[in-house]
Amino acid sequence: MPSRNLGTTRWAIVTGASSGLGQSFARSLARRGHSLVLVARSWAPMRELATTLTTAHPGIAIHVEPMDLSRPGAAPALMDALDAAGIAPAVLINNAGRGLSGPLLDQSASDLRDMIELNIVSLMELSQLAGRAMRQRGEGHILQVASMAALGPTPGLAVYGASKAFVRSFGEALHAELAPVVTVTTLMPGLMDTGFGAAAGGYEAPGWARATVISPDAAAEIGLEALFARKSSVVSGRLNRLMALLSPLSSRAGQARMLARQMRA
Repeated sequence: MPSRNLGTTRWAIVTGASSGLGQSFARSLARRGHSLVLVARSWAPMRELATTLTTAHPGIAIHVEPMDLSRPGAAPALMDALDAAGIAPAVLINNAGRGLSGPLLDQSASDLRDMIELNIVSLMELSQLAGRAMRQRGEGHILQVASMAALGPTPGLAVYGASKAFVRSFGEALHAELAPVVTVTTLMPGLMDTGFGAAAGGYEAPGWARATVISPDAAAEIGLEALFARKSSVVSGRLNRLMALLSPLSSRAGQARMLARQMRA
């Protein structure tokens, strides 16, 4: 989708922009006056979002890149395409991710590889490529979207949880490594009404966890406020923050046993 005024706007990349939290990030950034690069596999919902946002915020430009970031080489291809279009992003929201639920031994190896490629490899490559350009320009912001699943072992979401633990550790390390020129903030959202459970293969969160649900719009605002305040990491929602504080008080083995029992119940 063509953009306008490419060289004169402040651009933000939002991956996973076709639904859920990605669209919430896009709306919030548009309200802040950022022009947007929307990236996801599905063209139609991004085009609809672009039309809505440019109508509501006529001062911004929107560039839509339909792309599957779980494919090897997708991240460099995206950055090459933006460079060719004259777009130099000042903000990167690494939101695209995939979840797979169920016992590891019953899951598809190819699906797991695709999830790792998307959740880890693509995020890492985009951070490196965008981070280099931001450092050269002397400013930039990168938001890594992890998960409350990053706090400990997650039977039933074993590979997904491990991938988000990578995102958390990676993001917090980059916060120190790239400061003060490039700000890197890691957001750990909990449960949101985004259709994650269905997309993850029918995952159902434990009953106690459902009390922590917040809206994607609220989670996006929390993440962006922390990013522009140059924080290292942030947990969305009061109950989630309490759980994050209490998590180290119980053993990781005990947490894993508890979640495994709930998975089998």
